[in-house]
Amino acid sequence: MAIAASNEPKAAPQDQAGGEYKDQVIYVGRVTKVVKGGKNFSFSALVVVGDGKGKVGFGLGKALEVPSAIKKGIESAKRNMIKVPVTANGTLPHPVTGRFGSGSVLMKPAPEGTGIIAGAAVRAIMEAAGVHNILTKSLGSSNPHNVVRATFAGFEDLMDPYTVMSDRGIDQSEA
Repeated sequence: MAIAASNEPKAAPQDQAGGEYKDQVIYVGRVTKVVKGGKNFSFSALVVVGDGKGKVGFGLGKALEVPSAIKKGIESAKRNMIKVPVTANGTLPHPVTGRFGSGSVLMKPAPEGTGIIAGAAVRAIMEAAGVHNILTKSLGSSNPHNVVRATFAGFEDLMDPYTVMSDRGIDQSEA
C-alpha cells in the first residue's frame, strides 16, 4: 500500500503561541580571513523576522555556509523581537527618527493607500512588522547593519497613543 505524496506547501516557521513568522534576508556578506595557509571564507547574514501584526526582530548569523548563517540569523531574530505600535490604517502613530552610529532613518506616517516608500532594508522591516503605509528616508550611512539598527532605534522611541493617554490621565472615550 503506497502513500501518496502531498503537494501542499510547507508551513512557515511558528512561534510558541502558534503565529506564523515571515523572514527576509537583508544582507549576506562574505568574510575572508587571511591565515598562514591561505584564506578562510565564512558568511554573515542579516535577517529580519516578523509576524505582520506589529512584532518584529532582526538577527545576525555567521557560519561557514550561507544557509547555516541564515538559519542562525533567523533564530537570533526570534529571540530579539520587539512590539511596534501599528495604527488601524497600517501606519505608525507619529513621526520618528531613529539613529545608530552615523546612520539615521526618518519614518513618517502616511495616509491610506500610500504604500511603503522605503529603501530595501527598511522596506523589509516594515513588511515584516505589518506597516503598510509609511514614508521613510535613510540619512547618513547606507551600511545595511546601521540602517537596520537605526530603524529599530526609531521603533524603540515610538509611543502607543493609548499608553500616552493613560499616562496623562485622559479617558480613551474623550479622545
